[in-house]
Amino acid sequence: MLIDFKEKDPTACYHLMTNVIVPRPIAWVVTEGVVGGKVVTNIAPFSYFTAISSEPAAVLISIGHRPDGTPKDTLRNLRETGKCVICIVDEDHFRPMHLSAEGLDAGQSEIEALDIPVEHVLEGYPPMPTGIKAAMFGSYLQEVDLAGSKTVPVIVEIAHLYVDESIVADPEKMKLEFDAIARMGGAYRVLGEKLKNP
Repeated sequence: MLIDFKEKDPTACYHLMTNVIVPRPIAWVVTEGVVGGKVVTNIAPFSYFTAISSEPAAVLISIGHRPDGTPKDTLRNLRETGKCVICIVDEDHFRPMHLSAEGLDAGQSEIEALDIPVEHVLEGYPPMPTGIKAAMFGSYLQEVDLAGSKTVPVIVEIAHLYVDESIVADPEKMKLEFDAIARMGGAYRVLGEKLKNP
């Protein structure tokens, strides 16, 4: 069977792609922006997310728009402040991560609405949820002009990596082990069994 994407609508393409591109890591992105004269902390998950470079250290996050066509808070905040914290989620943060995908008004904070405890780890960056095992502190680098798309791929340069000592399996080699949650098709999963190299 050969499927011609030109004959499919974007929703069908999305479902086909997300069933074959597995796993898709989740970037739980914290940004801050000024709305109505006050600083609002936003947190939202994105599963169109991947590493793209080690020099410079950079990741790509594809951010959609709101149903009315305006930029999502994460994109607006990145454009305005240039800073974000990208959290990698484990089961301890599964529920608030999932619930934070629901759209709120620009002046509302998911952090406050979901009562997510946070801590400031690095000056000049937004806070991150307390207990996160791994997080990247990054700066807006550039956007990719994807002609005809309602999604904006954003390249974020990573300046710092936060790692909880509990996931450091080998301090000398900085080998990390923890069960991060990913998307596989429409479901959330942890990776589970390791395969040995053939």
